[in-house]
Amino acid sequence: MIIDKIINEVEIGLNILFGPTSSKRPRPDKKISGDENLNPEIKKNHAKLMRVNHSGEICAQALYRGQLFFNKDKTIEKSLNKAASEEIDHLVWCEQRINELDGKTSLLNPILYIGSIGIGGIASIIDKKYNLGFLAETENQVSSHLDRHIVSLSKNDVRTKKILEQMKLDERQHEMSAKELGAAELPKPVKKVMSITSKIMTSLTYKV
Repeated sequence: MIIDKIINEVEIGLNILFGPTSSKRPRPDKKISGDENLNPEIKKNHAKLMRVNHSGEICAQALYRGQLFFNKDKTIEKSLNKAASEEIDHLVWCEQRINELDGKTSLLNPILYIGSIGIGGIASIIDKKYNLGFLAETENQVSSHLDRHIVSLSKNDVRTKKILEQMKLDERQHEMSAKELGAAELPKPVKKVMSITSKIMTSLTYKV
């Protein structure tokens, strides 16, 4: 029943926003030891960057949930669930690193989650190939965003760099998987709107 599905999604959403505390995979920086020697200004900036990435993972989870809500293709369902599971790891890694850098997660996360689950649902309704295309383009833009963050990090913050590098590898793999399943190329205006929306989200979550 549709009501049961909605209740289930609410429970999943609450767990994503307030619940995940452990990851299936070890943190990429687990083997790094020694002092980081980060000054307060760098720690503050890197905490904000990781807050942006954490919010991005909140949005990603919501997009997957929205896409899965109306999806009837078992192959796509398997691919989306696999990507969502791996990105729970990202979510946990980001939050742990934010705490280590004495930062806080974004207050906007619940709003971002609600908006993103709606967008994912619409993408799923429109067309199967465009649903996959939306996933592929989202992962492509996230990978580019992570590249910019990696370059901007202080060379002393090896831990954060290792986390972001693994996240980037996963995002690229998700993009390739979507394309292998037949993702359609999105129209340029749609890509542009997605890029603008991403920049707005990034700017807001860096501050709040």
